[in-house]
Amino acid sequence: MVMRAFDDLYAANAKFAKEFENFTLTGRAARGLAVVTCMDSRIDPLGLLGLKPGDAKILRNAGARVTDDVLRTLVLAVYLLGVDRVLVMPHTDCGMSKVTDPDVHALTSEQGVDTRSLEFHTVPDQDEALRHDLMRIRSTPFLPKDLPVTGAIYDVHTGLLTPAPRQASDAA
Repeated sequence: MVMRAFDDLYAANAKFAKEFENFTLTGRAARGLAVVTCMDSRIDPLGLLGLKPGDAKILRNAGARVTDDVLRTLVLAVYLLGVDRVLVMPHTDCGMSKVTDPDVHALTSEQGVDTRSLEFHTVPDQDEALRHDLMRIRSTPFLPKDLPVTGAIYDVHTGLLTPAPRQASDAA
């Protein structure tokens, strides 16, 4: 029998479904938390924050960047899904900190793909990117002005979070 590209996933899902117990969860964030983090497969946002399924909304993208789509999703999370605090959580050893947008455009161009219409939001300075992204959330007119927002960098080698320097708008 020839194995197709996703057969392993469907088989694993069938086993998962036999013991599935989360059917009582709603779409609301039980702990009122949204986490913006990277798509890096070394990050287990629920585990590293002591959460379980249903506790938080997890928003993932390359570099944990606060893009227009992340802002759109946070608006929905806050007004429809019970989110009342936001953690932006980039990580150490991030691939997005090792390239620039021009690097990515050149790499894809070598494969015959023109990506110049895309912005990749690479991260030449992780601390500056985190400050920028926190300010984006704090200053958007679409979210409550008193929404607690903070940032922390996750260390993929130690499992520890290093909080970003506190801002006046961080809740205690």
